[in-house]
Amino acid sequence: MSSAGTRGKTLTALGLTGAAATVLLGFLWAPEVDAEAWKAPEAYRILFWHVPFAWSSFLAFCVLFVGSVTWYTRRSDMGWRLICTGSDLGLLFGLGVVISGPIWGSAEWGVPWDWGDLRLNTYGLLTAVALFLVLARNSQPDGQDTRDTIAAVGLFGFALVPITALATTWYQERHPGIIIIESEEAGLAPEIMMVLILGFVSFFLLFAGFALLTDTVHQMESRLGRLQRLLDEEAVH
Repeated sequence: MSSAGTRGKTLTALGLTGAAATVLLGFLWAPEVDAEAWKAPEAYRILFWHVPFAWSSFLAFCVLFVGSVTWYTRRSDMGWRLICTGSDLGLLFGLGVVISGPIWGSAEWGVPWDWGDLRLNTYGLLTAVALFLVLARNSQPDGQDTRDTIAAVGLFGFALVPITALATTWYQERHPGIIIIESEEAGLAPEIMMVLILGFVSFFLLFAGFALLTDTVHQMESRLGRLQRLLDEEAVH
């Protein structure tokens, strides 16, 4: 395996270890939250994974955006591989959000999904875009027209990122706001903030490891495709 693949394995292992530690500390060390402010105070612990999942998915869509722009400006294999990596990881981490979020929502709100909440619905659409990109790449013949279409959809998907991130400020319903720093309004104990930071670091390492491994796989697929075309041409001649 290439050096990038080796680094990807190392980062993935570190990220998985940190994610596991986040779970253990979240359940065994992080304190309870105010039972008067939360309907299901124990259920908040799933947020130690849910929030890093969400931020990692935004990173994936940033990769998708860079890939889409690079493809349109340079028509390079690197741009296409970034599109593939960004859409794959956007779907992976996006599914982590839409699976973990409704678990918490069912406990805290009494319903898994609030169709009147703008942020939830734009994020659901964002994940659906990632799913479309992955399915389209695997079902359509590879070619410039296909790549142009997928890149265009990727740009549309990235446009949803700032809308989703700021929707709580513009149109707040049930979904909590974005927590950047500890404050009296946020009500986060230092232990909770420390576990959240561990979760962010762990998922960033996991994201980086997955990105390197995914890009390695796409490079191998591209190389295999070129060799197959050469073999076909030799067989014809």
